[in-house]
Amino acid sequence: MAFCMGVGLTWGQDVFGEWYSIDPDTGDNESIIRVYEQGDEVFARIETILREEDKDKTCIECTGADKNKPIEGLVIMKGLKKDGQEYNGGKILDPKNGKYYKCYITLEEKNKLKLRGYIGFSAIGRTEYWYRVEGK
Repeated sequence: MAFCMGVGLTWGQDVFGEWYSIDPDTGDNESIIRVYEQGDEVFARIETILREEDKDKTCIECTGADKNKPIEGLVIMKGLKKDGQEYNGGKILDPKNGKYYKCYITLEEKNKLKLRGYIGFSAIGRTEYWYRVEGK
């Protein structure tokens, strides 16, 4: 019975909305990221950079259309599609180094999103957790 109740809690939730990204070095909230759906694909955009000293930074390491664009407002996740409880098949941009990585996201808990970025196989990569912005 407890298993059914736990599963039911996440069924009513989804990955869409606003999430805090966390600075891996300090553990502080770094930015607010909006995860949204466009057609049958999922994207994410940096809505707000929370540290005042970082607000005017641009993606100097990016290439193509993203080169020198402001990081605030930048679409960093593109092309994910729903696959069961996971969204995968897309890529994520790390604006600090301008590189794209394969990625997937899944809802770990009601207000906790797991993001896995990787090169090649998902075993070689990094996991981050984003936390839902309450009241959004």
